[in-house]
Amino acid sequence: MTIRESLEQREKEYLSRYAALSCESRGRDRDEPQCDIRPVYQRDRDRIIHCKAFRRLKDKTQVFLAPEGDHYRTRLTHTLEVSQNARTIAKALRLNEDLTEAIALGHDLGHTPFGHAGERALNRVCTLGFEHNVQSVRTVEILEKDGAGLNLTWETRDGILNHQTSGSPSTLEGKVVRLSDKIAYIHHDMDDAVRAGILTEMDVPAEIRAVLGSTPGARLDTLIHDIVTNSADKNDIVMSDEVWKAMRAIRQFMFESVYTNPAAKSEEGKAEELVERLYEYFYRNPDKLPKQYKELMNKGEERARVTCDYVASMSDRYAIDVFDELFVPKSWEY
Repeated sequence: MTIRESLEQREKEYLSRYAALSCESRGRDRDEPQCDIRPVYQRDRDRIIHCKAFRRLKDKTQVFLAPEGDHYRTRLTHTLEVSQNARTIAKALRLNEDLTEAIALGHDLGHTPFGHAGERALNRVCTLGFEHNVQSVRTVEILEKDGAGLNLTWETRDGILNHQTSGSPSTLEGKVVRLSDKIAYIHHDMDDAVRAGILTEMDVPAEIRAVLGSTPGARLDTLIHDIVTNSADKNDIVMSDEVWKAMRAIRQFMFESVYTNPAAKSEEGKAEELVERLYEYFYRNPDKLPKQYKELMNKGEERARVTCDYVASMSDRYAIDVFDELFVPKSWEY
């Protein structure tokens, strides 16, 4: 028996009857030999961590565009916090931690520069539309490894695709990540907003603080404990009505106080225009795209989609640098 097979046997003996077992995966689009050490979902997680799109998350906006300070979250630190929350819940419920972590680490791989401002811009300017969850799946299926993709399991890709509020993941592990994403951004976006002086803890309505707590740590503890308590021995991931309503209320509070706050979002209009200009330029000049993207068009991919692929892949700083190179006049030198 290989190490992988012994680990798969341990899953059968220990994990919940509702967990996604590695040995029962629906598999990959392309068959490949099994690893003798790692089960399939662990391999998915490892492939995501080592891919280029994952590394680029460190220079992509979470909420605050180009913040002055070392302690504001980026898309990468958001991803890591989602992963940590999700693993805590999955472990407590005896679900598959490897699958949970793979979904969490991959859920935002297709996110644009400048956060949701960039996503709005691409969705507006591209005739095919743009959604970052769909782009995340496209990233792991097609764009990574020079067009070969990561060849992840069906369950990991399903969880990545369905991590948004409107999604319906097929596994409990995917449902854990779907809730953990919301918990993470409510927690860390509030923390960042307080650090930035956008609001204070006392600005949170008293009725929300009474249910969830009056500090970021207390709220995180309440939300995670509530999920674990209410989901134990169930074929679903749920919250109590009281905590669910309070979480929706604080999410609405964050939209009103932070996500649409002029002080926090004053530069987003510029970011959206920058992304639109980049899309329009490369759509009109496909010969200026990097080789990898030209090859996608040669294979029959639509120009609009490939243009989105390139612009969405950019980090904030790289997008600004490309914009400067294309549109900002340079001093003349003899």
